[in-house]
Amino acid sequence: MKIHSLLAVVMLLFTLNAGGQQQKPKIVAEGGTPDDRASARVLYWDTQANAPAGQFAIDYGRPVWKKEYEDSATFDARTRGKIWRMGSNFWSILDTQFPLSIGGKKVPVGFYYLGLHRSEEGSEWSLVFIDPARVRKARLDASRIEKAPVEFEALMSITKAEAPTEKLTITLSYPKGDIKHVTMRVAWGNLVLSAPIEVLVPE
Repeated sequence: MKIHSLLAVVMLLFTLNAGGQQQKPKIVAEGGTPDDRASARVLYWDTQANAPAGQFAIDYGRPVWKKEYEDSATFDARTRGKIWRMGSNFWSILDTQFPLSIGGKKVPVGFYYLGLHRSEEGSEWSLVFIDPARVRKARLDASRIEKAPVEFEALMSITKAEAPTEKLTITLSYPKGDIKHVTMRVAWGNLVLSAPIEVLVPE
């Protein structure tokens, strides 16, 4: 009986030890539920044909501003000389059916992933354009945006916020009498960036 009891204890210890040494799975999944996303779009309508003439839109996740970012040293450490994803969860996206000029930079018709780049000295911000095909090939997530190859950048202007914006908010505004000239505005916390967009709408 004692031998059987001893064998049982040894087998139990072996089983527990083997279970404790099991490796974590190589790949796990997360997400699958809706997250907070927004879209800013400008649609152009052909009144004579009563049909759409084209459009462009920016789709993005809306991270919440944190109090800790208001400390300039903390904010600088996170942004200076770095590329920020300009959103949360999935990539921020520009889809345009028109050629655009953003901050003086020509943007051909197409589909782009977006980010923001802040200069090393901290005085300049630029809108970053990334080729989704190259990201797809590398299977990169937006949280690893610094590994994504940048196609080109467009300079943005920075202004001080009149009041903090809790969630990232991107707007596209234009005067009614000059619909080809749009202003892109990115507001998040105390940060406000803007860039002029010229839309090459066919006559």
